[in-house]
Amino acid sequence: MAKTIVVKQIGSPIRRPAVQRETLKGLGLNKMNRTRELEDTPAVRGMVNKIPHLVVIIEERG
Repeated sequence: MAKTIVVKQIGSPIRRPAVQRETLKGLGLNKMNRTRELEDTPAVRGMVNKIPHLVVIIEERG
């Protein structure tokens, strides 16, 4: 079974650069306090690391 991480949006994309808003959309997040379970890949980790002020990893599974 593939490893997954649960990512929660903790910050608003309002008044953020377009690149950061697009990164949130790429992770499947767009509203406050939403969570998504995503595959734990280098690409997803990189996206999360680009916007640490907007998202937090709340759980690592697998």
